[in-house]
Amino acid sequence: MSGTEEMSKALKATTPGFCDMPSTIVRASIVQASTVYNDTPKTIEKAGEFIAQAASDGAQLVVFPEAYIGGYPRGYRFGIGVGVHNEAGRDCFRRYHASAIVVPGPEVDKLAEMASKNKVYLVMGAMEKDGYTLYCTALFFSSEGRFLGKHRKVMPTSLERCIWGYGDGSTIPVYDTPLGKLGAAICWENRMPLLRTSLYGKGIELYCAPTADGSTEWQSSMMHIALEGGCFVMSACQFCLRKDFPEHADYLFTDWYDDQHQEAIVSQGGSVIISPLGKILAGPNFESEGLVTADLDLGDIARAKLYFDVVGHYSRPDIFNLRVNENQNKPVTFVSKSVKAADDSEPQDN
Repeated sequence: MSGTEEMSKALKATTPGFCDMPSTIVRASIVQASTVYNDTPKTIEKAGEFIAQAASDGAQLVVFPEAYIGGYPRGYRFGIGVGVHNEAGRDCFRRYHASAIVVPGPEVDKLAEMASKNKVYLVMGAMEKDGYTLYCTALFFSSEGRFLGKHRKVMPTSLERCIWGYGDGSTIPVYDTPLGKLGAAICWENRMPLLRTSLYGKGIELYCAPTADGSTEWQSSMMHIALEGGCFVMSACQFCLRKDFPEHADYLFTDWYDDQHQEAIVSQGGSVIISPLGKILAGPNFESEGLVTADLDLGDIARAKLYFDVVGHYSRPDIFNLRVNENQNKPVTFVSKSVKAADDSEPQDN
């Protein structure tokens, strides 16, 4: 018998009128799989197969890794070096840009259709193109097939900054769903204490962490966030072999593996689901593609926050306070002549 069950039994025995409230259980599945590089339609088709598999196993929430659609550019060089510009790098970016999707757009509609067909809430990692700038984005869908919105990664890591734009405070959502309050932080954003705090401040309960970090050290970060936030953490990472990437391209890992090592692991996954009490519910899987599935007892959120609520009774707002700018930052703002004329016609205060 677990400690929680023992406490419940003791309370019923000693507390007059004690009612053992029924728990709410949510089944969540992480899809640990590789992108089909340079082929977005096949990537989405593959996603649909995994979504259907998860739904057939009773999943209500399905979470995909960082940049699943479009692909995480692990090892890509893009011809980048200080003071270096070359045609091969530019052409590599052209192909990568072509694999990204417009949000909203036809691919988003297709994903919404999959969510509706399988009656699941869906969190999908995707490369989003806005003109010719790329954003690493998490897309959210309801089980009715409604596109809820997106989160753009606010801080690309290392050389990601050379090829991805920066998200702003206008896309750090937490959605109040029938399953619980749902949101996401992408990869090493999860190491940003203030970003995490903004999600805690919005009451996140189902904390999704699409990532490209398959290291064993990453597991410690996920455990910390589950305990710190008093939330369920679902970390989704791709599992990729050398053969999943296009051949004869200029990747950093071609220095490690030649074409005779097609079965070599390039991204080892490590997808995991952790409870607010710090219990590993499923995973980590470092061995293969597949689903990582667990039943989440939402009652564990209240159990965890009895002792520690990071933005509630365990906070000190008289000393520490976080201000989050949720305004959308645009590089160009147009004001029409008619609007400007109307503004100019209004009386000015003395």
